[in-house]
Amino acid sequence: MSIGRNEVLHVARLAELAVHEEELDRLVDQLNRIVDYVAQLDQVPGDRKAAPFLPGPQTLELREDVPGPVPLARPPAELAPEFADGFFLVPRHGAMEES
Repeated sequence: MSIGRNEVLHVARLAELAVHEEELDRLVDQLNRIVDYVAQLDQVPGDRKAAPFLPGPQTLELREDVPGPVPLARPPAELAPEFADGFFLVPRHGAMEES
């Protein structure tokens, strides 16, 4: 399949794009290269399953993906000014007082 100047102008008109005459030949060439590349993809057999790509050495063993708890670098009690019974203690704000 080949794309000509008329097709490029037609698509530009549909997309409401202004195409200058000096850019037209370059656009025709670029679109034809894209169409040629996509046509090459039709030659790739689609019935075979490709092997998964794993970067690194082929002997690399992957660990089992098991969700689990993430250990913290420091316990929460170390981060808080006051901490008791698993809760952060904060000073009472004046807006919290009942009138």
